[in-house]
Amino acid sequence: MKSTPSQERVCLLTGGGYPFRRDALSGWCRTLVEGLRRFRFDLRTVTDREPPSVPAYPLPFNVASAEALQVCRDPGRERRRGDSNEAGRGAAHLLCRGLLEESRFAAGLRGLAEIAAERPDPLAHVPLADLLMDAWRGGGAASDEPTLPRLGTRDARTAATLLKHALGALAVPLPETDLVHCVGGTTPLLTALAGRWRTGVPLLLTEARAPVARQRPAEERLSPAVRAVLRRFRAAVARTGYAEAGLIAPLSAYHHGWALRHGAEANRLVQVPAGVDPSEYPVTAEPNTEHPAVVWAGSGGPDSGLTPLLAAFEQVKASMPGTVLHLVGVTPAHEDHCAEQIERTGLGRAVRMHPLPADPRDRYTAGHVVAHVPGPADPPYRLIEAMMSGRAVVGVDVGPAAETLGDAGVLVQPDDPAELAIAIVGLLRGPNRRRQLGDAARRRALTHFTNDRVVRVYGALYADLTGPLPAPVSAFELALTIPAPRTSPPATLRWLIREDQ
Repeated sequence: MKSTPSQERVCLLTGGGYPFRRDALSGWCRTLVEGLRRFRFDLRTVTDREPPSVPAYPLPFNVASAEALQVCRDPGRERRRGDSNEAGRGAAHLLCRGLLEESRFAAGLRGLAEIAAERPDPLAHVPLADLLMDAWRGGGAASDEPTLPRLGTRDARTAATLLKHALGALAVPLPETDLVHCVGGTTPLLTALAGRWRTGVPLLLTEARAPVARQRPAEERLSPAVRAVLRRFRAAVARTGYAEAGLIAPLSAYHHGWALRHGAEANRLVQVPAGVDPSEYPVTAEPNTEHPAVVWAGSGGPDSGLTPLLAAFEQVKASMPGTVLHLVGVTPAHEDHCAEQIERTGLGRAVRMHPLPADPRDRYTAGHVVAHVPGPADPPYRLIEAMMSGRAVVGVDVGPAAETLGDAGVLVQPDDPAELAIAIVGLLRGPNRRRQLGDAARRRALTHFTNDRVVRVYGALYADLTGPLPAPVSAFELALTIPAPRTSPPATLRWLIREDQ
């Protein structure tokens, strides 16, 4: 009887996503899992919301387990007699100082991760707000900002509460695997780092977003000082992740450059563009409707690009009365926000909201033109889907949009609703131009952004990081007066170079 060959186990770690949530990033994760059948997957998603109990996707046979884990908001009061938690205080001191002096942060974060393995709250009995204020007062000279906003007592307490909650991700357990593949986001990266430090498991980091440079909509009400603390914390976590990851796989040249600017080593970066399945996005005829229609795909949340889109569509409708805007993929959590924004503009029934269709081929068929107006940190998945569908695209030059769309669409500058409206109206009035751009977009997507390439490259990345360590140096090399340095790139990089030649 033949024995079943062993399979390397991979923990795919996301932040509130696959397989419990349907969105573009979850679709990408699903492609990876279903395409890499020779690996066994443990799926973990870390969220600070109430975790769903049932996966949103059917799980393939190579998924060993799937679990949504909630970051504990209140770990409870630990009662340890005479416990002053000096270890936690020392680690927190380094972490707070590391918000202004980069060299200290990783040591502080690692110290807290080690404590979190033994107790649910590594910051119990630690005066984090006081440590933050002390670091802020003494760190001005070490800061890269000319003038730091003043951090008062109230701001320090607010920032300490937010940091303490974020650091709860360090206590989230991970299964025993051969590799942790973390897909973007500060929260899952904190969990991945803690797992790496405790077990030594290799870490692969997919850079799908650029979170440090942006301010989240819910943080607009916070003071400048608290926002500065959060921005520096996310940047420091990202830099630590880059230092610990065996390989980093940015989605685009934009993400690649962003990672380099935040401390990633060039020889650890392997750029892997996103992809979609061409069969799921076949070219279909334009809708035979009385009035022209525009499609936008997004969640509809405050950070989704909806506001600038509606500002532009007001001008489109004024120029071409009767035009309809279809918002596809609006999540239940953001329906009220969408409705409120639409009501403010007075667009009324000219805007239609739709949930994300179960069948991808129905996503862009309602429109003559696709308006790609992303949020500030959105990866380019929806743009690639629209291109593969053969629709003419008007894109806003945010993030990797320009390099993704190339000359196969119309690109406009951000924060200019008038320019966006002019581009959309021009395509609505030019059917020949629409067809030319739609055909060009489909060809470009087939050439550069297909699932088979994504799966092939990630299979090599997984094999690289889960494979055996390099053989020990032979005796004659050890006898050299000055040993030759190891300059050969990882096997994956060599493989990619061969493919491109």
